[in-house]
Amino acid sequence: MEQQFKYFAFISYNSKDTAWGKKLQKKLEHYRLPATLCSEHGWTRTPIKPVFFAPTDIQPGGLSEELQERLKASQNLIVICSPNSAQSKWVGREIEYFHNLGRTNNIHFFIVEGSPHSGDPATECFNPVIDQLGLPEILGANIHEKVYRQPWLNKERAYAQLISKLLGVEFDTIWQRHKRRLIRRTIIWTIGILAVLITLFAVWRMNQPIDVQTRLHEASFHNEALPPLKDAVVTITLDNETKIDTLRTMDATALFANIPHRFLNKPVHFTVTCRDFLNVDTTLLLTPDVSLDIRRDPSVYGDIHFRLFNPNDETFFTNEPLTIGEFETVSDDQGRVSCFIPLESQRKSYKVITSFPLLNDTIHAPCGNDDVILAQ
Repeated sequence: MEQQFKYFAFISYNSKDTAWGKKLQKKLEHYRLPATLCSEHGWTRTPIKPVFFAPTDIQPGGLSEELQERLKASQNLIVICSPNSAQSKWVGREIEYFHNLGRTNNIHFFIVEGSPHSGDPATECFNPVIDQLGLPEILGANIHEKVYRQPWLNKERAYAQLISKLLGVEFDTIWQRHKRRLIRRTIIWTIGILAVLITLFAVWRMNQPIDVQTRLHEASFHNEALPPLKDAVVTITLDNETKIDTLRTMDATALFANIPHRFLNKPVHFTVTCRDFLNVDTTLLLTPDVSLDIRRDPSVYGDIHFRLFNPNDETFFTNEPLTIGEFETVSDDQGRVSCFIPLESQRKSYKVITSFPLLNDTIHAPCGNDDVILAQ
């Protein structure tokens, strides 16, 4: 019957290569095989475990009775090869002991530094006990083998080589699937990194201030006979903050600088106040360029009010027909004259014509009931 082992593998290493030992143990114990391969061999998805690594169980030292028991209980021996382990007598003793157990074919080498059979103690990665025992020619899985341009891919290839040897399956069976997994993982990582970068960029953009230019557009009839726009006060309200600028002409632009980016495309309150024009009070979605419609107040130069007065007898002319500009009207029973002039016909002043001569025949807008035109 096949012997049952407590450990799938025992990792032999020099203390200077502890980091590699931990990394290799984690890599092997968490390696997942394809379901089809597991079904074919009756394996679990993670068959290479447990892997014995001294720092997680006992402190390394001499080849104690406890270490000997761990070696006996291990199906495979993995030697982390480097100039450090090549010069370690304890690594040599572990190789020798495992060899004496009759499991020479289950000794595997993982080269992390140095070169095999270099003949130079500074670079030799194989422990001399290998030659002393007459072990068969060994190449080992070498993370520095230059098969691919990318060092990390050569390292992954070495892991796949070691795994294929431990499981006794063809290298391509493991490597091709491992490469596909690496590609998928690389794509996922790339997408993840891009998503993070996009998020960071969006956050950065959200915190970058913007400049908002605001223009006025005369939405009502443009009457060149009337005074042009002057000193329009534009106000923008952001939460509890108010920014104000003044436009001297209709063609000018109000600049609101350093608006927090978070307000972009959000509803923002605008107001415009200007003499001779109707007030604007509106809410718009904020963009870098805002155009606000402004309309002339037709009552300023269009609502005409005055009284016809006869200074001779100090009375007002009642029910008197008259013409204001080109519009006809009649004074009321108290001598008051009212007339509305359409915007397109409005002027700053209007000629007043009556059936009797006037001392002053021009009414200037704006005007009201306190304005008087005198008869001669």
